[in-house]
Amino acid sequence: MKNNDDIRIVFAGGGTGGHIYPGLAIADELKKIADESGKKIEIVWFGNSSGMDRNLVEKSGSVDSFVGIPSGKLRRYFSVQNFFDMFKILAGCMKSFFKLLFMKPNVLFSKGGFVSVPPCFSASLLKIPVLTHECDFTPGLATKINSRSASKILVSYEQTKSFLPAALREKAVATGNPIRPVFYSLGEESVERGKNFLFSQRPDYDSSKPILLVLGGSLGARQINELVVENLDWLCERFNVVHQCGARDADSMPKERAGYFLHPFIYGEMCDVIKCADIVLSRAGANSIWECAVLGKPLVLVPLCGSGTRGDQVDNSTFFREKGAAEVLLGKEANSENMKNALSKMLDAEFRSKVASASKSLSDATMVDGKRPARRIAEMILESVRK
Repeated sequence: MKNNDDIRIVFAGGGTGGHIYPGLAIADELKKIADESGKKIEIVWFGNSSGMDRNLVEKSGSVDSFVGIPSGKLRRYFSVQNFFDMFKILAGCMKSFFKLLFMKPNVLFSKGGFVSVPPCFSASLLKIPVLTHECDFTPGLATKINSRSASKILVSYEQTKSFLPAALREKAVATGNPIRPVFYSLGEESVERGKNFLFSQRPDYDSSKPILLVLGGSLGARQINELVVENLDWLCERFNVVHQCGARDADSMPKERAGYFLHPFIYGEMCDVIKCADIVLSRAGANSIWECAVLGKPLVLVPLCGSGTRGDQVDNSTFFREKGAAEVLLGKEANSENMKNALSKMLDAEFRSKVASASKSLSDATMVDGKRPARRIAEMILESVRK
């Protein structure tokens, strides 16, 4: 049981790291505020009872406890799985309702993903204030549903407001995308740590060549992985190629090759690895591209396209391209010739510096009165606390 003066905040979200890591950045800021003010703030995370959510959240040390709830996926297309997932969603609503009824949190903050819908719906029934945040340029289905019960709709881009129903736009606030605090404090020692992690056991590292970091996420981006393998000779002639290929494709990747540095997955060292990279070739997930923007990295983006996605990565990458912060290979453009052309531009130090500056400017523009997005969002959460 919590004392009357204590503040209990429930976070809801998960399914991917992109829905979890930004939330953890906000949780860290809430803990800082608690230390500064002498208040006691307890943070409980509601996430998927299966999958990666529990491991990522508990491993972070940013929250006090984790509650796993059943969760069904909200699909936009016909699938027989939609029928069965309705029962998971119903079970998630029931568990969320009774957990929230017992916990009596002061506020619920949603970081998105299909797992966040049952807690937000239950909180609205219990008259618990709800805030929701959308990382992507266009709002996802979960955000659209959660926004109906939210007192504030927080978005990463000012332009995102136009995609919301007119009746909800007055509740929308552009905050930027919350990024873990460590990304803002990395200095030159981080570059050395990153290089030491990547190259200390590899005499074939060539310091005269730029470092190309290829990011495929935890599972891997098969399209990007195939482009790298198809053009490995060309790439290794011009770059030190650091390839996070993902666990799924690790066994099919070349293992030993001069100038090619393969990693199935990089976890704790990722901040330093991005910091030491000269160019990043990646998908266009909101979290990863904004982490790169904070560090001022020039990007070559290959957004996920097609029927299996709602197009959020296309929208994210288009925004970065329009701001001069990225080269983008969209759909059929993502071929060997266009990848070589985009990376050849990045070999020019002056062009690379220009794109890097544009990337950093996007991050700088999210600062308001010297406060980062995660700090501003944390303060908005506390302003909404139900006494």
